[in-house]
Amino acid sequence: MPVKIRLSRQGRKKLPFYHIVVADSRAPRDGRFIERVGSYNPITNPATIELNFERALDWLQKGAQPTETCRAILSYKGVMIKKHLLEGVTKGALTVEQAEAKFQTWMASKDAKVQAKMDSLAKGKRDDLKQRIEAENKVKEARAQELAKKRADAAAKEAKSKVAAAEETAPEGESTEA
Repeated sequence: MPVKIRLSRQGRKKLPFYHIVVADSRAPRDGRFIERVGSYNPITNPATIELNFERALDWLQKGAQPTETCRAILSYKGVMIKKHLLEGVTKGALTVEQAEAKFQTWMASKDAKVQAKMDSLAKGKRDDLKQRIEAENKVKEARAQELAKKRADAAAKEAKSKVAAAEETAPEGESTEA
């Protein structure tokens, strides 16, 4: 039976997420499968991948062929390099300890890269928020200055009209007294 590790689409229109499944290659894409070994959500940034590492490695060692996308996902998670190192152990090129040490160093560097990307995304989001707040504050200050200017002009105009009204009434009052 030709076994493949592939994606099974789930979710609604334009918001997909995928189950990583082991299935007979002749079965429908979203249909019958042998085992579900993980999930993949490409909508999040970075993409969310949950994977049962041991089961995926077991199926690869049994001869299951991953599709291109699944191969990329398995490489990203380290299943492919682990398989490669274990093949080296069976051929006698490495010991189990050496293979495990190489795998751990690779995983540490990979985790550092992923963490750096997540940090840069978070920093970019914070910087964008700061810039928007600063721009909003500038607009608020401009509006406040404009409003203060209008109020000052209105107050000056009102004071002028009061002075003019007082001058008009004052000469009449003086002429009657005199």
